[in-house]
Amino acid sequence: MEKAKVAYLVKHGFEEFCPKVALFDMDGVLYDSMPNHAKAWRESMASYGLEMSEEEAYAFEGMRGFETIKIVAGKQWNREISDEESVEMYRVKSDCYSACPTAPMMRGTYELQQEMRRLGLDIGVVTGSGQISLLERVKADYKGLVNTEVFVTALNIKKGKPAPDPYLKGMQLAGTKPWETIVVENAPLGVRAGVAAGAFTIAVNTGPLPDEMLLDEGADLLFHSMDEFRNELRGILTPCRNS
Repeated sequence: MEKAKVAYLVKHGFEEFCPKVALFDMDGVLYDSMPNHAKAWRESMASYGLEMSEEEAYAFEGMRGFETIKIVAGKQWNREISDEESVEMYRVKSDCYSACPTAPMMRGTYELQQEMRRLGLDIGVVTGSGQISLLERVKADYKGLVNTEVFVTALNIKKGKPAPDPYLKGMQLAGTKPWETIVVENAPLGVRAGVAAGAFTIAVNTGPLPDEMLLDEGADLLFHSMDEFRNELRGILTPCRNS
């Protein structure tokens, strides 16, 4: 654990790692919702004669939906997709998602956040989603744990993941510096965003992607469940200096 923290400090040129806030992605982290998203992407894209595999849905996770559409449809149609087209196509995707069964809370995340709170960590959410119903559900399901003042969505940022902007916005709202911030992600593009923002980025591989896809994006630590993460939490939160 200490080795990973020192490597993080060296990588970014920081002197000290002293976490004060954890910024959580939503899909695949707060909720086991990615199977529903993959199904909704596949069905909605098929309605336009487009193909999108489960692996692609997981790989693009974290990016704002209309941006994903511009890439996927633009490549298959071999033309630029207008904002109007992508917004309408994302509406169809959102309708397909709403028709899916309600996604359960991710196993172990609530308990992980409870422990974080007990250890004095603030908690925020940084998601590429703009679906109001999902965002309101987070505030209800994780009430008393998530700080609703530290809530970054597709609705309040101009540039989404994999750019660092969403996590930098989260730090701004939390009043923390990168070396005081932990990012919790499940997606390669989200990991890339967290690393680019300078945060200590922890990948929890809750989906079918190989670990290498997350590690290659620069994840500082990787776990395979929230329970595994929670078991190592005290060691992670212990301050570390690059001496």
